Amino acid sequence: MTKNVLSGALTTIVTLVVMFGFAEGVLRLKNSSMKNYDIEMWRYSKELKQPDPELGHDHVRNASSLLQSVDIRTNEYGLRGGSIESEAPGRRILFLGASITLGWGVPEEQTVTALLEKSFREDGQEVEILNAGIGNYNAERYVRRFLRDMRTLHPTDIVVHYFLRDAEELEPGGGNWLLRNSQLAVTMWIAASRLLNRSGENSLVEHYQTVYEESRPGFRSMIEALTRLRDYAEANGIRVYLAMTPDVHNLKDYQFKFVHDRVRALADELGFDYVDLLPSFRGLNQEDIWAMPGDPHPNALGHKLMAESLYPVISRAE
Repeated sequence: MTKNVLSGALTTIVTLVVMFGFAEGVLRLKNSSMKNYDIEMWRYSKELKQPDPELGHDHVRNASSLLQSVDIRTNEYGLRGGSIESEAPGRRILFLGASITLGWGVPEEQTVTALLEKSFREDGQEVEILNAGIGNYNAERYVRRFLRDMRTLHPTDIVVHYFLRDAEELEPGGGNWLLRNSQLAVTMWIAASRLLNRSGENSLVEHYQTVYEESRPGFRSMIEALTRLRDYAEANGIRVYLAMTPDVHNLKDYQFKFVHDRVRALADELGFDYVDLLPSFRGLNQEDIWAMPGDPHPNALGHKLMAESLYPVISRAE
């Protein structure tokens, strides 16, 4: 009897493993089109990120990967783009931020940083603009990364490319072996998480109202990080801009102006030049601005609009 039970259990296990393997293969074949946003973000984490005990994760240096049909390359500092000369030709402007700054889903030459550099060049100005955006970062992480790894770049200007999530607390990340290596496991995990955390726009508004309460640890960490950046910038003669990037889910009836007002007040308090990017996005539809269906990152048009809003402000600095 015991032998029959063990045999049956083994048969069941083997069958489940085979079925799982088959489903994994079918899913990988389907996702080879690079049109599944969640899987492409998962691939980004596997192919261009590495664990970092202090930051949670960082970019792999001198690497590249084709993600969502767009090539993303990193240089010796882990920034998006090519190698950096030790001495800047003139002004050196460093962008700090997360995946929007990185230009997720946008070709390198069409990102806000590349477009701004092109505008300066067309005006006959020697300005180098560096892109330190990295996915799943908040203000605490990108400021810490700059102060730890990028001070030797000696930027003359820093643009904090701020987004709503930059005051959120972030988990260390890493996940288990199955989630790191199986598209099927990731797909099932994401589906279950969304089912359990269904929320409409009102719930998202409530979420960010909580995030931006003064007592929240993430909010306090954000302020502390930007204060450290302010202190470093003042000590080293660096001008800092804070560009507030809107959420692009609903630009016709925008619900997060209260975050913009809070961030503007903070920028004024810290002495940062504030630029609100919301006016350049207002009235656009999702299909106009999303990188692709299901991916709420600004596309090439969004980056063009951001560059056009930022250039008049940054270019007039002495």
